[in-house]
Amino acid sequence: MEDLVIRDADVVDGSGEPSYRADVVVDDGRIVSIVKEAAAAGCQRPRAMRELNADGLVLSPGFIDMHAHSDLALLRDPDHSAKAAQGVTLEVLGQDGLSYAPVDDRTLEEVRRAITGWNGHGDDIDFDWRSVGEYLDRLDRGIAVNAAYLIPQGTVRALVVGWEDREATPAELDRMRRLVAEGLEQGAMGLSSGLTYTPGMYAEDAELTELCRVVAEYGGYYCPHHRSYGAGALEAYAEMVVLAREADCPLHLAHATMNFGVNKGRAPELLALLDEALASGADITLDTYPYTPGSTTLAAMLPSWANEGGPEAALARLADDATAERIRHHLENIGSDGCHGVPIEWDTIEISGVADPALADFAGHTVEESARRRGEPPWTTARHLLLTDRLAPSILQHVGHEENVRTIMRHPVHTGGSDGILQGAKPHPRAYGTFPHYLGHYVRELGVLSLEECVAHLTARPAARLRLPDRGLVREGYRADVVLFDPQTVAAGSTFEEPRKLPTGIPHVLIDGRFVIENGRRTDELAGRSIRRTPQLT
Repeated sequence: MEDLVIRDADVVDGSGEPSYRADVVVDDGRIVSIVKEAAAAGCQRPRAMRELNADGLVLSPGFIDMHAHSDLALLRDPDHSAKAAQGVTLEVLGQDGLSYAPVDDRTLEEVRRAITGWNGHGDDIDFDWRSVGEYLDRLDRGIAVNAAYLIPQGTVRALVVGWEDREATPAELDRMRRLVAEGLEQGAMGLSSGLTYTPGMYAEDAELTELCRVVAEYGGYYCPHHRSYGAGALEAYAEMVVLAREADCPLHLAHATMNFGVNKGRAPELLALLDEALASGADITLDTYPYTPGSTTLAAMLPSWANEGGPEAALARLADDATAERIRHHLENIGSDGCHGVPIEWDTIEISGVADPALADFAGHTVEESARRRGEPPWTTARHLLLTDRLAPSILQHVGHEENVRTIMRHPVHTGGSDGILQGAKPHPRAYGTFPHYLGHYVRELGVLSLEECVAHLTARPAARLRLPDRGLVREGYRADVVLFDPQTVAAGSTFEEPRKLPTGIPHVLIDGRFVIENGRRTDELAGRSIRRTPQLT
């Protein structure tokens, strides 16, 4: 007798086709039978050791978070309800060109310092890996949800070239190509880059193209956080399209939105650019989160020259009064490349988290608010935070536009990604709410997408980008990574005021046929594992 039958579910199978009512039978981690109501008329219904009444619930494939920052959280927090409770069954890690493999001892410590605001410093983690394969092996010891990994180009460059703004030598480029190939052979899905973050931003297009050629050879994809989401955003998107086509490499645009005042209402221009490339044969997908503010670190706002040489060099520049004044001038008057070429507006920069408990009062307030309270210019406050917290503060950046968010999410190549930073006292609510927010707010309340369309965006489309042969659809023989939710009540619980509230209306989540969320509560199952691409040289 099979393990489980889920009875009378409204199946939204990920294909975009209309839903249907069915009994879904699960055994040994897979969907073994789908008995539609019409086909079951007059027939004996399937039986199993356990039955779950799903009347009134939608059964869909598990949601795939195409842009996650849970690289350490999955190891630190076995519960990981931030994602499991949303119905996320797979996260894609290694984003924005900075993560923790491949590294040596020096690079590991530098990267840990550079992205403390994303993941914490990791003092509670045993960093017993150095290669991509070893990191994936570490995940395989047991995690809450499945995880895939992108090789971070900035980390590779830090390992080979360092944090200097210079061209890689031919020997260094050869070594970077070998590291990318090794990571893909060990199971990575592709390559990410953060082209407004050091040191990845120091790579010229020719260097990136060579790395993408390696990715293409192994059947992976390139996922850039490109060079600007503000001034010059369209040119930056076009640059990535040209680069990927030159390398003959599939392209997935990370958190593909149009932010800052200069881009208000310009999402149709971005989509026209992509449509033209798609029509001519380009392989392009993108992900977005369903919110207007962005989220990153305060140090990321600095001009790239201020971060050259790594975290210690950046702190030394901030400590020097004359250099700090140059930084202020670039930020406030010119528009730094770290702030996407737009002069910074301190009233849009909200501190979301700090590492030093003595600075906790800054969290939840904009830099301008804190500066006013302290009776000093905003840059003085920002500089104080960067120096005292040693580059650790994370931020929300309130610079997005709702019409752009809605326009982009309708596009046929769109997928969902939380870009969820789980650190800090006031993290972005997208970390805990992205997927139910799509279903509750943008489907049920606003009708921006139909339920069937939205589920396809969150399941089958990302699975296709990842080239997963048995995930992303409700099909016989597929892995039993499924979500059951109430379409009338599903909603994000997280808000900007209470960003860690869990969602409502998602009573059951299964990974590999095992309940990780049951009756709305997290079980003790660690059903997740690394999901590795089987490299196939083209």
